[in-house]
Amino acid sequence: MTTNAELREMSDEQLQATANEAAQTLFRLRFQSQSERLNTPSDIRKNRRLIARIKTIQSERVHAAATK
Repeated sequence: MTTNAELREMSDEQLQATANEAAQTLFRLRFQSQSERLNTPSDIRKNRRLIARIKTIQSERVHAAATK
């Protein structure tokens, strides 16, 4: 699991790549949850929150750049 500090240290490209990977994982988990039982249903929530954290950091960076 990636912490907030680790996410903030990433570059914009790394953040975008991590967000894309998390979105793909979330898609697979949702598909799997509809077709069969998940081993760890909490993974869906973890991925959703990871995506939200990444989007928050990205928007903070955009707002910080706009105020400079």
